[in-house]
Amino acid sequence: MTSTAHAPLPFDIAGLGTLVVMPWSGEAPDGSDMPYLLAYSLGDAEGGPATTTAAIERLLRDHGLPVGGDLVDGAAEPDLPVALRVEGDTAVVTLPHLNARCSPPQEWLTAVRRRGHAYLVFTCRPWPEAVPGRQVTPEALAAFAGAEETLAAAAHLVLPARGPRS
Repeated sequence: MTSTAHAPLPFDIAGLGTLVVMPWSGEAPDGSDMPYLLAYSLGDAEGGPATTTAAIERLLRDHGLPVGGDLVDGAAEPDLPVALRVEGDTAVVTLPHLNARCSPPQEWLTAVRRRGHAYLVFTCRPWPEAVPGRQVTPEALAAFAGAEETLAAAAHLVLPARGPRS
């Protein structure tokens, strides 16, 4: 007989606030589309954006993900605690105790199937204006995702895209 232990979480999950994963694709240096994922918080935890920033930074560091550091190649890191599954028309990013689903546009799905991976930017910088269900313009996305403050406060990962059974 087996049982599942219900150990307490190693961090205060409420401190993360509302986590969002936003997919998009864009031209890469090789001329073809790269599927990107941007993970961020709305900064709406009790205590505000500063609490959220600290909680996400701790989450990333506790899982060995360098904030503002080198690119982590998920294909070369078999014990990486972050994974990407593409299930039909849904992308699912998982970490221990967390998962986030999003419905990428068709061009993202085509790009991830062609490349076999996606580039994840998991930033500690809150983006309260980018509320789920509200349209984000390409210009607003480019301004936030490309901002030095966003990139320097992020873990950068290339994640192999696994199917539902892999």
